[in-house]
Amino acid sequence: MLLFGYVFLTANTIAAQNLSDSLKPTKVVLNDSLNVSLGKDAQDILRKIFKSKKVATTDSLNRKSKKIYSSIFPVAGYTLQTGFAVLMSGSFAFYTDTAQKKLSNILTSITYTQFNQILFPLAATIWSKNNKYLYGIDYRYLKYPSTTYGIGARTTDNDAYTLNFTCIKFHQSVLRKVSDNLYAGLGFFYDHFWNIKEIDPPVGVHTSYERYGNQKSATAAAIVLKVLYDNRQNPINATNGYYASVVYRPNYTFFGSDNNSKSLQIDIRKYFKINGNPRHVIALWSFDWLTLGKGKQPYFLLPSTGWDDQYNTGRGYVQSRFRARNLIYAEAEYRFGITDNGLLGAVVFVNSQSYSKSLGSQQLNLIAPGFGGGIRIKLNKHSNTNLAIDYGFGLNGAKGLFLNLGEVF
Repeated sequence: MLLFGYVFLTANTIAAQNLSDSLKPTKVVLNDSLNVSLGKDAQDILRKIFKSKKVATTDSLNRKSKKIYSSIFPVAGYTLQTGFAVLMSGSFAFYTDTAQKKLSNILTSITYTQFNQILFPLAATIWSKNNKYLYGIDYRYLKYPSTTYGIGARTTDNDAYTLNFTCIKFHQSVLRKVSDNLYAGLGFFYDHFWNIKEIDPPVGVHTSYERYGNQKSATAAAIVLKVLYDNRQNPINATNGYYASVVYRPNYTFFGSDNNSKSLQIDIRKYFKINGNPRHVIALWSFDWLTLGKGKQPYFLLPSTGWDDQYNTGRGYVQSRFRARNLIYAEAEYRFGITDNGLLGAVVFVNSQSYSKSLGSQQLNLIAPGFGGGIRIKLNKHSNTNLAIDYGFGLNGAKGLFLNLGEVF
């Protein structure tokens, strides 16, 4: 892997009035939602380099609904699925009202890569007043030539070739509070893929994509049922609590889908502070992605490495390395601080992914472990947003660099 280059263009905290941070670490502890002691972040380093004279006020440490804690910056780097890439990324966190306990957040970026890929996601989790409703959106545009290895747990590196496609994703949901931290509701999920084309497939081989249908376009649309339990105070970088999400998605032709199909995603996460210290955290993640019944999912909506909603499963393997009918996934990560001021941290992780033997089989046949570590750079100490830079390893020499805004899970 080549050197990762990182340059800050601007990282601000926006408020009704101008908000600035102190260069000197303070011992003040934020409210539960931002459960870390204020230290230094990348903004402080920039101000020190450029000799800014802005000084934080005590008021800047209080939770206010009009303040938006933001980090906006460009990144240049290299990953397995993109090659060299440049992106502009932004993170925004805020409270809807001063009595609110949960932190709303918006994440977005625009990326262009060596492989002529364009990625433009916009994801948001917005809590209403008094946390009565939770509004979620996940919108994405991808122009994304990428490697595929076919379907089933027995594919090898020799099966790799490029599938070119463009897609849009419109996922939105509205959940209502049922009891403390428990929400349930509906959403509308729409995924459309077009300009699908195989690039230099293996000569003389009837590829998995051709056998699956060789479609030039594909559409899936559904009214989804979603149940969520979330008692984390800060979803950007949780230090304790539980997260559990169950999403049932029945795609039907009368909604615009090409075929009837059903899927189920079960996402469970747990966070432990070691000895009550938020700078030392054990994070556990279980993610199950199942195809139900005999319906036919679009090829790109089959369970696959790195194709969860945040594209984060399977560190150690290139995206799409495995694709099958069902996926069972588990990961554990230890997060710890390096510097006392909170600017730098690190993680070590281990994961495992298991896939169906073949498209027509429910039997799990493969267990592919991964492991690695990485560093964390604090971008915004108020929202506790990190830049994650990880290097992972897998079976048969698989390895690579993985970048993320915020924690992987």
